[in-house]
Amino acid sequence: MAKSDGTTGLNLSAGVASVSVAITLVSLKLWALGATSALSVAASLADSSLDLMMSLGGLMAIVYAARPADDDHAFGHTSVEDLAALAQSVFLVVASVVISWAAISRLLTGHQTALASEERGILVMVISIFLTFALILWQRRVARRTGNRVVAADSLHYMSDLIPSLGAIAALWMSRNYGIGQVDSIVALAAALLLLLGAIRIGKGAWDALMDRRADPALIAAIGDMARDWPGVLGYHDLKTRMAGSRVFVNIHIELNGDQSLREAHAIGAGLRRKIIETWPQCDVIVHKDVARET
Repeated sequence: MAKSDGTTGLNLSAGVASVSVAITLVSLKLWALGATSALSVAASLADSSLDLMMSLGGLMAIVYAARPADDDHAFGHTSVEDLAALAQSVFLVVASVVISWAAISRLLTGHQTALASEERGILVMVISIFLTFALILWQRRVARRTGNRVVAADSLHYMSDLIPSLGAIAALWMSRNYGIGQVDSIVALAAALLLLLGAIRIGKGAWDALMDRRADPALIAAIGDMARDWPGVLGYHDLKTRMAGSRVFVNIHIELNGDQSLREAHAIGAGLRRKIIETWPQCDVIVHKDVARET
């Protein structure tokens, strides 16, 4: 909670901005879909709806991160991020399947729905791109100052949302200037594929975390190297990690000289723990101190 005075306000501002932008984009794209009947706009709308869900989940995660662990949740509440991510991935799969089915049906039958009010649709998509860019700039500034992983991940996700928006503009422009309605279905199909790939990535990450999958092997190796080279540490073993939301829980046993005092042994372990957390702020670290075996 000590950090909350300086960083939680910034993190909350990024979370609230993300939710506000998502609500605005969903409202605008709903209006644009009604005006244009464009599947590419529908694909962008589905993506913005997912953004709203993810933004709400991210805001909840930021609020939960400011709360200390309690008796019922000794390791905190970050697993709620993974549960929310699984729900988001299911929503994304359903949306991508529905959009793909509609797009393929239009292409196979050759009956393309006539688009209308393309200018309004283009205007909405341009506004959405502008708002998205502004949000990304603010999120990146906050992430640099606070190191919050939720804000950083949300920023990366919004970057990927620009593709469906640009595709929708291209489809509406081609329909308005050349009367080619098929482009709308093709763009929608491509956007649906991107949505499906995103769902697989989000769902797999959430599933791995809920199943206590280990952290990135590169992170594990780097922690092991730090422990091995730490002054006073004669060796280490049983380095174990697991993920929960944006947190990585680390357990490591270090081997120390059994003849030194308890105070000295504690200082070595505490110093290593502080350094790991300083280097990787997403880590929650427990260091066990063992007597080194005589050789």
